[in-house]
Amino acid sequence: MGATARISNGICLDINPEGCKRLVLEQIEAMKRSPVLQKGPRSVLILGASGGYGLSSRIVATFGCKASTLGVSLERCPCEKRLGSPGFYNNEAFDEAATAVGIKAVTLQGDAFTEATKQLVIETTRAHAFEPFDLVVYSLAAPVRTDPVTGTVYRTAIKPIGHSTAGLTINLSTGQLKQLELEQATEEEIVGAVKVMGGEDWMLWIKRLQEEGLLAPQVKTVAYSYIGPTLTNDIYRSGSLGRAKAHLEATAHDLNQLLKPMEGGAFVAVCKALVTRASAVIPAMPLYIAALFRVMKEMGLHEDCFGQMNRLFRERLYGEGEVLVDSESRIRMDDRELRQDVQQKVTEIYQHITNENLRTMVDYDGYERDFLALHGL
Repeated sequence: MGATARISNGICLDINPEGCKRLVLEQIEAMKRSPVLQKGPRSVLILGASGGYGLSSRIVATFGCKASTLGVSLERCPCEKRLGSPGFYNNEAFDEAATAVGIKAVTLQGDAFTEATKQLVIETTRAHAFEPFDLVVYSLAAPVRTDPVTGTVYRTAIKPIGHSTAGLTINLSTGQLKQLELEQATEEEIVGAVKVMGGEDWMLWIKRLQEEGLLAPQVKTVAYSYIGPTLTNDIYRSGSLGRAKAHLEATAHDLNQLLKPMEGGAFVAVCKALVTRASAVIPAMPLYIAALFRVMKEMGLHEDCFGQMNRLFRERLYGEGEVLVDSESRIRMDDRELRQDVQQKVTEIYQHITNENLRTMVDYDGYERDFLALHGL
């Protein structure tokens, strides 16, 4: 299947709707085999619910906690000339499975950055008699956002800050390594990345829900971030995208103050590197992820999106006692990825990798399989 799929710049142009639905159902069946989380949430809003960590969060909340969920995502609907986007079929599969077991699940199509979608969520919450949300998941990964106040359109540029950089990635179209040359981000591009992927919209959502009386006492809200190792630092954590993630994490501190009177809490969960539609277009990440997969699978440490979210809910957000965080109040789900022995082995792979040994040095097949599976292939 990998040889026939059309892939361009980290984006797959083909899709199999039934394959997308099958992947969702596999996660649901895995969740059904686990014990119900008795202390989990009961009413959950997921912003960015159609794929990756957002979809897995929704599956854990619904089938692991028996929670009612309202999901929001912006996906392409099918028409006569073309199929819908993968997330459209993911949502269909989820909705059908939740309905089949009698758990309330409503999915809205809309741009979560807009005031219109915020108003739609408020109206839908009341129309469908959702209880006030005791968990709000913020899992948006988007290239563009329009400022709701000024109307300015901001775009995400994934570039280093302060200097240009070079590095290797995997070109799935050719099955070869590809050398990257990235110019440094301009100040305008840095501002754009923060506006789109930072915490400003997260804050707007929580404020609006609080004002409307739609947050439960002791509500929790969680957003997802990434730090990564030295190998990806130039393009990620110290780059424009990292600046946005730092803003997201700082926003959690402000949200904690906002929610304090309700005894609520805001958290950023720093997750491990995984194959998602978002990570596939981040320069240098495909090669790093493929190398990481080989090491973590060999060491028995690998988790996919579903595994990460299941552990997040069971051991951190709704485990015994206080939520375990680091010195910056972040939940570190990347603890296994950043183990010294794991990173040492990944670094050694980088020192020896060539086009000739690419498929044996890294988990190329595993990366490609996960990437294609996102599109049902």
